[in-house]
Amino acid sequence: MRLLRIIPDNTKIDFMRLRPYAFMLSMALQIVTLVGFLTFGLDVGIDFKGGTLVELQTKEGTANVGELRTRLTRASVGEVQLQEFGGPNLVLVRYGEQPGGEEGQQAALRRVRALVDADYEVRRTEVVGPTVSSELVQMSVVGVILSIFAVLVYLWLRFEWQFAVGAMIATLHDVTAMMTFYVVTRADFDISSIAALLTVIGYSLNDTVVIYDRIREMMRKHKRMEATELLNLAINSTLARTTITAMTTFLALLALFFFGGEVIRGFTSSMLIGVIVGTYSSSFIAAPILIYLGLKAGGFGATSSEATEPQAAEAKAKA
Repeated sequence: MRLLRIIPDNTKIDFMRLRPYAFMLSMALQIVTLVGFLTFGLDVGIDFKGGTLVELQTKEGTANVGELRTRLTRASVGEVQLQEFGGPNLVLVRYGEQPGGEEGQQAALRRVRALVDADYEVRRTEVVGPTVSSELVQMSVVGVILSIFAVLVYLWLRFEWQFAVGAMIATLHDVTAMMTFYVVTRADFDISSIAALLTVIGYSLNDTVVIYDRIREMMRKHKRMEATELLNLAINSTLARTTITAMTTFLALLALFFFGGEVIRGFTSSMLIGVIVGTYSSSFIAAPILIYLGLKAGGFGATSSEATEPQAAEAKAKA
């Protein structure tokens, strides 16, 4: 029985010739993220700014969002955001943190429930106080920084320092690309977004380490090969594995996106973007950046005379 070959064996794609365009695309992405972040910022969820989320389902018929908004103004909870999701009979209600801390939040929730109980069933509530939200922000930032630092140390010990720096640059690229997604789509950035971000970092780094391991193997095996040719060979030799891993992960996430429900749709949508970005960065950012970090024919730090020394010795022996 013939095996399915998505990527043919012995592919010879010139990734190094494409690296200037890849770097320009990544730089444009960084600029868009920076401008968007400074102009619009992130649409952070109640996990990080404090407040209450209430999921409502109509007892009969479809939801009338306009009438419901008018009704909730009597709850005196400040600005109220309403959003239909998952069907015409489901509504998400969001409002900010209330004065009086946790007691104030609970009192506001009781007022909201009293106003909607006649026509709506409360399916889910989430209440986050300002103290909890500030702690979540701090711990999330610390978690992301520590994860990147731990991987940097690991790669430094396993490979050479250039590999660690290259992986860190690719990781920061992935984080920036994920931020672009949240800035452009205005999707809620909440605690599940941090989970998606850390998952994408792990996925991308795993892909990067596979390519780096093949590059190190090629450096030992082909000591006379030019750096660009060696990197092309290493990336092409792992291309089938990279493509299959990305496709199976993407298809699994696609199924979760369509059939997993609204609760995890934000997580899966960001993961779908993350898989694409992580696969791209491992081949077009993490590997090519090694050239600018000192990879030459003969390995890191090799001079042009050291790189051609084996050829000169061979020519002398023939003479």
